Amino acid sequence: ADTSHQPRSVSSRPYYSLPNSSHERRSVLAMAEPPRFHSQAKGKNVRLDAHSRRATRRNSFCNGVTFTNRPIHLYEKVRLKLVAVHHGWSGALRFGFTIHDPSQMSSEEIPKYACPDLVTRPGYWAKALPERFAVRDNILAFWVDRHGRVFYSINDEEPILFHCGIKVSGPLWALIDVYGITHEVQILDSMFAETMSTARLSSARLSTCLPQSNHDSANFNNNELENNQVVAKIANLNLSRVPGLGTDNHIIPCCPNRRQHAQGVPAFLDTDLRFHPTRGPDITFSQDRMVACTNWQESNRTLVFSDRPLHIGESLFVEVGHLGLPYYGALSFGITSCDPSTLRTNELPADPDFLLDRKEYWVVYRAFPVLNNGDILSFMVLPNGEVHHGVNGASRGMLMCVDTSQSLWVFFTIHGVINQLKILGTVQSSPVTVSPSGSPGGSQYDSDSDMAFSVNRSSSASESSLVTAPSSPLSPPISPVFSPPEPSSSKNGECTVCFDSEVDTVIYTCGHMCLCNTCGLKLKKQLNACCPICRRVIKDVIKIYRP
Repeated sequence: ADTSHQPRSVSSRPYYSLPNSSHERRSVLAMAEPPRFHSQAKGKNVRLDAHSRRATRRNSFCNGVTFTNRPIHLYEKVRLKLVAVHHGWSGALRFGFTIHDPSQMSSEEIPKYACPDLVTRPGYWAKALPERFAVRDNILAFWVDRHGRVFYSINDEEPILFHCGIKVSGPLWALIDVYGITHEVQILDSMFAETMSTARLSSARLSTCLPQSNHDSANFNNNELENNQVVAKIANLNLSRVPGLGTDNHIIPCCPNRRQHAQGVPAFLDTDLRFHPTRGPDITFSQDRMVACTNWQESNRTLVFSDRPLHIGESLFVEVGHLGLPYYGALSFGITSCDPSTLRTNELPADPDFLLDRKEYWVVYRAFPVLNNGDILSFMVLPNGEVHHGVNGASRGMLMCVDTSQSLWVFFTIHGVINQLKILGTVQSSPVTVSPSGSPGGSQYDSDSDMAFSVNRSSSASESSLVTAPSSPLSPPISPVFSPPEPSSSKNGECTVCFDSEVDTVIYTCGHMCLCNTCGLKLKKQLNACCPICRRVIKDVIKIYRP
């Protein structure tokens, strides 16, 4: 007789099979030993109690990866009590499942982080518990169903769909990373979850709309905090060795990125400007849209926009976050007349230069110097169309010239070593007096040539600032910032640069005739050369011959 379909006893049923009834589920739990933490497969900062039911992370914020000592049944709830929560770090517990047997792992194979180190490997699935749920004495329960869906609940409340696509054809061990603010957890006795009804499943799916925290950003912030603590402890240790000099052992940073900002940043900033919801698909925003982070691994399409135009004379302050790794690429800055709400995510390219072919006004600047973590950049559009910037309160001069006759939004792309951009706020400046050289107040960026105005002299700016041309190459711009100079008594007017020779050259693309050929050729060689009248970028100068 064919016995292949005869039911097996509960005791011989594999962990990953589905108990058929509530009675059978209770029987499974009665015979199965309650799950414990694996005594060997754990991060180097994990300490277990004598019964392997309580895991405590010692030191740091990471190296807290643990596993259960046995596979978990389908629908079996892994229940964790959050025993200790220490605020000051970023991020909370990470949890999920793996198909890999922890008994076969060596301590060297267990990385610092479950996310992203483990989840980027095949056979590991984990995500972060939202920090609002990481409260002391809360009980987290999570389980996987026969469809490979992971759910979790807090204090036996409504389940939340957490993950999909888990491979359930083999045994699954629970993965628990005692991370960040989560300091100690206790594993409780198991319970079985009920099969999800259609109505409850729909409700659970709605809960997944909540954005996940950015693991890369949390790891970065925590590493910076840990480094700051080490520096502070060393400083206090050195001070304690100086006779007669007392120390305050409590002067240690308690939160990442909370150090005093660079000098030159106003004490009071308006915070009504945020990032626009339209963004590249590789960008994650904080809940208030004041912080933009790149996603883990490849982050190519990272365009972000301001949610309103930048006012004339208004300074925008942003802080950069730095990975501290030898990656290439950094930050790009630009200004556009395009309202971001008219764009779609699938229209946003990886390279902002592709935007220059659009019909709107776009300007892109790439030649920023090497930036450090925590550097604060400022950007301001002057009434004459010049865009000036500064770093940590120090003016760095003019970046570009723009057409201020229309509303202008700011945009950035975040690449390479820069993985986070935070809007600190804006301040409306008092009117700036522009010197003939084009820099406020005759600063160090004044021209040292015979030109009557200066342009940015960044070493690579000639290849780094691009601007779209008007639709008609030789048509004058709409509403130029400056009125054209009055023509002199000569037939064609005097050159607006040397005020000596006769005007005989037209500027491409704006079409203005305001230069002699000698000054036009000199000006064309300048970096980021702009028309003296409308401040549009000069692509070429053309000498005019008259009969």
